[in-house]
Amino acid sequence: MSVTNVKEYLKKWGRDKDVMEFETSSATVELAAQALGVEPARIAKTISFKDKDGAMVIVAAGDAKTDNGKFKAEFGFKAKMLSPDEVLNYTGYAVGGVCPFGTKSDISVYLDVSLKRFETVFPACGSSNSAIRLTCDELNEYSHNKKWVDVCKGWENGTM
Repeated sequence: MSVTNVKEYLKKWGRDKDVMEFETSSATVELAAQALGVEPARIAKTISFKDKDGAMVIVAAGDAKTDNGKFKAEFGFKAKMLSPDEVLNYTGYAVGGVCPFGTKSDISVYLDVSLKRFETVFPACGSSNSAIRLTCDELNEYSHNKKWVDVCKGWENGTM
């Protein structure tokens, strides 16, 4: 899977031409923020976890950190991140380019409320040098979000 797959996936909304590809890496929150010229918090990072059915992803603001207590209260099990090989196996994307669009397997996508404070956010698009600018409503629709969750900390007052 790749940025090409994401563009194909986004065609149904007429957004395939809005995917940005950079000459430099956008594989981390900091690198993506530099490539886009935005604050790191506006990067919509996709975090992959094990769940009862195999895997799930949570998309959160770039300045948010998973809160293990909130995660367990929401999902009923302890947060355990996938290994890079598992991420690729479940999502079809390598770490640094994971996004909630057109994943390889039918995994659950959840959006964290840390994103809602922004008019637009920037998730990756299947490669370590791509992104798209989306409203939270668009991200909700395109990702087939199961529900908005509150499982992160550190973003409320800008500290982690």
